[in-house]
Amino acid sequence: MRFSKILLFGMFLFGIASVNAQQKTNLSLKDAVSMALSKSDEVNLATTKAATKNYETQSVKMNQYPDLKISGQYMRLTNADVKLKSSEESTDDTSTTTDNTNDTPKVNQLLLGQASVTMPLFSGFKLKNSIAASENLYKAEVANSQQTKEETAMKVVNYYGDLYKAQKSVKLFQESLKSSEQRVTDFTAMEKNGIIARNDLLKAQLQLSKIQLSLDDAEKNVRLIRYYLNTLLKLDANTEIEVTEADVDQKLFAFGVQTEEQALQSRKDLEALSYYDKANKANIKVAQADYYPSISLTGGYIALDVQNVVTVENAMNVGVGLSYNLSSIFKNGKEVKAAKSRSVEIQQQQAMLTDAIKTQIVQAREGYELSLKQNKVYGEAVAQADENYRIVKDKYDNGLSDTNDLLEADVEDLSSKINQAYAKANVVLKYYELLEASGQLTQSFNLTQN
Repeated sequence: MRFSKILLFGMFLFGIASVNAQQKTNLSLKDAVSMALSKSDEVNLATTKAATKNYETQSVKMNQYPDLKISGQYMRLTNADVKLKSSEESTDDTSTTTDNTNDTPKVNQLLLGQASVTMPLFSGFKLKNSIAASENLYKAEVANSQQTKEETAMKVVNYYGDLYKAQKSVKLFQESLKSSEQRVTDFTAMEKNGIIARNDLLKAQLQLSKIQLSLDDAEKNVRLIRYYLNTLLKLDANTEIEVTEADVDQKLFAFGVQTEEQALQSRKDLEALSYYDKANKANIKVAQADYYPSISLTGGYIALDVQNVVTVENAMNVGVGLSYNLSSIFKNGKEVKAAKSRSVEIQQQQAMLTDAIKTQIVQAREGYELSLKQNKVYGEAVAQADENYRIVKDKYDNGLSDTNDLLEADVEDLSSKINQAYAKANVVLKYYELLEASGQLTQSFNLTQN
């Protein structure tokens, strides 16, 4: 008896744990998109790339400032032989060399300190254009980051749409399964009483099996889509997100879609290519800068102490440095041509992407218009299918219709309801696709793009 109580208590705790493991939640589409934009690995990577490019830009700007170098040396010398020559000492090779070994100073150490400053004055505008190129590359990376946010937001929208369809299918199949099970029960009794042929019972049982298979497939789709969505949002894998029509912002369709020209200006991928083009044009000038000499302002300070020999203090110098690589006249031409060719490549990519965006906008607009028509037709079809099933069922009950007509009408009724659910979801999905094609998706959620 005591063991039974312990077993029941254990089963009770297990049941509680199972319920807690399945964390159900209603998450609005706007909140889900917001979570994805803050937690998605793709978005975080794109943001990090933009930050890295910003640091690189700041590093390039540091080259505008002078270089200041300070160095010091201490060297210990081992019995160095130091010979000093006076101004009166003869330079004639035939003169007699005086042995001054005893007068040689003893040198055991050397101290040397230096400070130098170099300030670039002119380098063919290489520094200026390098900064311009780096700034445009940073802006391009920011645009890429914003485009990644658009794509991530659309991924969440698609998951929500697919999850809504799958969950709606599960509910409809469950309802159909109950009615089919009841029909099989009724047909079984009728077959035993000889009212209907066994073939009719088999047809009802076959339909029940098909509905069960469809239900299993729909439930599998729900689990998969939930897993994908939980992974994207960094939620617990067991979280059960329920999607309803209320999760869609009712103000969605009041958000106006831009014209084609405005959409082209809003697309972040096209904006990124524009910045890449500007950066490459600046790089052309950077390559051309090697045709010019480099001029810099230099200054320095030296302090020297050779033990028992010489001490130098306050040795300051100021000057101008000039350097020019003559070989660049011949070698640099290929680099300039390569930079110009890269610029042409980017311009061609811009033209291709512009045409692709225009096509996307047309396809999205046509898809949205079609979804509105389909939603209207499928809405009417549900009423028609319901009425058709009622009439066929009435005829069947009165012996004026056979089992095939009844089962077919039942399938058509179920299909019309599934199609209607899909059509409602497609209206929202297609409108979001239109917003994405126009570069307005995250803007429609009133989310600030950083």
